[in-house]
Amino acid sequence: MFGYVSPYKMELKIKDFEKFKAYYCGLCVSIKNSFGNLPRFSLNYDMAFLGVLLDSLEDKKNIYIKNSCIAHPFKKRVIIINSSALDYAAFCNVCLTYYKLLDDFHDDISIKSKILSQFLNIYLKGLSQDKIYIRQYIENKLRELSILEKAATKENLDVLSHPFADLTGFILSAFVDNNGYKLDLYWLGYNLGKWIYIIDAYDDLEKDLLKKKFNPINSALNHENLDYSQFKNTIEERIDFTLASCARECYEYYLKLPIKKNHDILDNILHYGLVQKMNLVFKRSVCENEKSL
Repeated sequence: MFGYVSPYKMELKIKDFEKFKAYYCGLCVSIKNSFGNLPRFSLNYDMAFLGVLLDSLEDKKNIYIKNSCIAHPFKKRVIIINSSALDYAAFCNVCLTYYKLLDDFHDDISIKSKILSQFLNIYLKGLSQDKIYIRQYIENKLRELSILEKAATKENLDVLSHPFADLTGFILSAFVDNNGYKLDLYWLGYNLGKWIYIIDAYDDLEKDLLKKKFNPINSALNHENLDYSQFKNTIEERIDFTLASCARECYEYYLKLPIKKNHDILDNILHYGLVQKMNLVFKRSVCENEKSL
């Protein structure tokens, strides 16, 4: 994941904003406890959302404590310390970052990414069998995506986005046992993964065209080899509609889940946060330098 999924702060109550920060900082501490200090650089908002969502399906009451923070050493932060969902999100965070770094190395020959990936791989040793299975699924799906992208066969966006969408659905649903809402959780994740894949592609479109790098939107839709300005004008409404449709599906499947807490945070992220991120990427914000969080 790429850090696009976050709350829209201007529509969030202060108490809920502080609670989300406690999850975010709790995820950071969970990464430290499970893997060590170095992997904490991989922390991102997408995985914090994963932790909040999965924790919200459990009845267990959270424990909050104040703890020192490596990023803010002079002020203690409130964190959540007893969440199995955050521990799971920490594993997914490190694992996905590892494969993202490998992908960056292969695409851009980034020595920095290669070195960091080698370090992260050390921390991913000695996993339990269930985590080994999840890691293998992640590796296989990202390999499938890489092969599909390198083939450059002008596939449509649905085909190109499927491996990452399926992976995101798997990651969300793999945390829960086989129960009545596992499938709804999968489809929420599927649509969210498709949304992330496409908005990331649109966000990178100008840069990718300039550097002549692969971009799924360019590959699927730019059949006339238009320059960025011309191409953007022809596809903006179509991409906007696709992203809005994915966001709507995410919210519909979220409403089917037996959420037990954090309703306001999750509503904010899925109802306002995704739309606001689209506004930022499409440069439609009414306020200069406006941010989701």
